[in-house]
This record gives sequence, structure tokens and C-alpha cells, in this order.
Amino acid sequence: MPRRTATMLASTLMLIVLLCAGLAVPTEYSEMTPGPTVNTLGKHDGDPVLHISGHRTYPADGHLNMTTVRVTSPDYRLNLVSAMYGWLAHDNKVVPHDTLFPEGQTEEESSQENAEEFSQSQESAKVAALRELDIPVKSWVVVSTVVKDTPAEGVLHAGDVIRSVDGTAVKEPGDVSKLVTRHKPGEKVVFTVVPAKEQAAAEREGREATRTEDLTITTAKSEDGGEPRAIVGIAAGTDHTFPFAIDIKLADVGGPSAGLMFALGIYDKLTPGSLTGGAFVAGTGTIDDAGEVGPIGGISMKTVGARAKGATYFLTPEKNCATAAEDIPAGLTLVKVGDLDDALDALEDIREGRTGDLPRCSTG
Repeated sequence: MPRRTATMLASTLMLIVLLCAGLAVPTEYSEMTPGPTVNTLGKHDGDPVLHISGHRTYPADGHLNMTTVRVTSPDYRLNLVSAMYGWLAHDNKVVPHDTLFPEGQTEEESSQENAEEFSQSQESAKVAALRELDIPVKSWVVVSTVVKDTPAEGVLHAGDVIRSVDGTAVKEPGDVSKLVTRHKPGEKVVFTVVPAKEQAAAEREGREATRTEDLTITTAKSEDGGEPRAIVGIAAGTDHTFPFAIDIKLADVGGPSAGLMFALGIYDKLTPGSLTGGAFVAGTGTIDDAGEVGPIGGISMKTVGARAKGATYFLTPEKNCATAAEDIPAGLTLVKVGDLDDALDALEDIREGRTGDLPRCSTG
């Protein structure tokens, strides 16, 4: 066999061996890619994304698209070849696995967490939109979760409405921990609650819940390694009653990052005229009950996905702006927003043609 042929054959075999080894060697990296983008004003799988009943709605045109990111599962690690390809690809992003998933988190736990965050983002989007429109929303503090093997287990239950702690009225979730930590571990604390079943019955019957219970719990010492403090073992949250039905129908989506776009879609459907002026606007960002917009992950993947679908404007959380501006897809304008009012002001500028007035993202 000629020497040149033998050398080429050996090189080819070595390349094959290295490639096979690369495919077999797992890394501690995961991959992010652009995910689906859905118009909150339109339909998904044949059904309206936003369905509002019990209140007048108005036709809406244009796009207010929520955006998503696809990530590899918690149980999967990229092999060496896939990781190297991802590092070289423009529209993919390879990141350390533990930046996406806490150590030991299973796929089931990740899905559950994403579903809970998505549900909470819908709730906050409804509250923010209705409050922007001066439509009253009733709110109260509830037990969100009860931690296993803590003093609250079997005494408090998820969905219980917390009226007061030690006789002091509770107005927001943070009040609960403040009142409990006034005690020393081992001391008793009294929760006045409306049981979850009573609250649910009152909501079904359209009445105010009146039956309360006083429940005494002996506090325990926190085990988080910090300064010793009293705990009972619950997480408090906020629940709401809306004056009419707002349903958000969107399966196979998780996380909190669609909150802003849901709020804008709800606002558009409840107000006459076109919020976008027919423009293709996409965006992202968490939202809280007060309308504050928070940062999200995977911003560069979301801008790429939005532009690929035809978006020309992208509403970007203020704290994501610098990162997003490092690589802006051609033809896409990044608009900086800090809260729901900022987003509404930007949409007014877009539909009125005042694009020079838009607060744009920059790397500075």
C-alpha cells in the first residue's frame, strides 16, 4: 500500500475513533436554543390564547408575541461533540448545566417548578392588567406550601387564607415571616385563618368567607445555617378573586417569563382600538402584581426566535438590555421596559410612528 494512502487511512481511522470518543464522553454542559413564539392576541392549536368572558372585549390586530427558549432536560448532558458544535453555532448557546438546573433536580421536579412559575405569571399578569385599567381585584394572603416534617404540617394547609398572626392583620406575604420571627424557637404563635375549603365554597357561592379558626403552632428553629430564628414551615403567597373570567390557554410552556406579554394581551382585548397599530411586537419579562417587569434567562435565544417569526420590535426587560444588545438580530429593534407603563408608552410610540422616541437597549 502506498505510504500516502496508508497515512490517509490512519488519519481517517483516528478521526473516527476521536469522533466516537467525543460522542461517548458526557460533559457538564446543557444547550439552549430558540423556542416557539406565540401571539397572545391570536390562537394556539385552534383556541384563543386569551379567553375573556363576563366583560366586554374588543378586536385586536397585530402581534404581541410571547417568546420561549428550549433547553436540554435536567437528566441529559451534552456529549463533547455536541458541546463543541453548540459553541460554534450562532443560534445555540452552551451553558454550564448547573446554571439551568440545581444539583440533583430531576426532570419531574423541574417540570413542576416551571408549571408553578407559569401559573403564577398568569395570575400576576391578570392582576397587573386589571389594576392598570382601574378594575378592582380582591387579594389576600394564603398558605402556598407547607413543608414536610415542620410544625405547620397537619395544622395549616395550602390555600388557607391567613387573616392575622398573633392578632396582627396580615396584608402581604412578607408580613407572615416578620410576625413569626418576632418569636424565639419553641414559642407559640397563633394563626387566624379561613380554611381553604371554606374559602373555596365562598368563592363558588359569590359570598364573603366569614368562618375563621385560631390555630396555635409551636415554632421550631430554622435549619438554614444562618442566624437562629423561629419558623413554622410554610411559604406564604397571594391569591386573588377576579370580577370576570380570564383564561390563558397555552400548553407545553413553563416558567414566569411570559408575564409581561400576557398582561399586554389582556389589556389590549379589554380596551378599544389596536395597541400595536398592526405592528409585529414580541417580548419577554416577568411581571408582578404592581406591573414591575423583571429579567429572564436566555434573552439572546428569544430575540433570535422572535425575529425569525417576523417580529420587528422586541420589548426587553431593562436588566436584560445590555446582554441583549450585544448581538441584535438584523431588523429587530430592542425596546427597554421597566414596568407595564413603560411597555404601554412604547406601544403608543410604535403605533403613532414615533419610533425615534423609543427607549432602546444599548450595551452601555
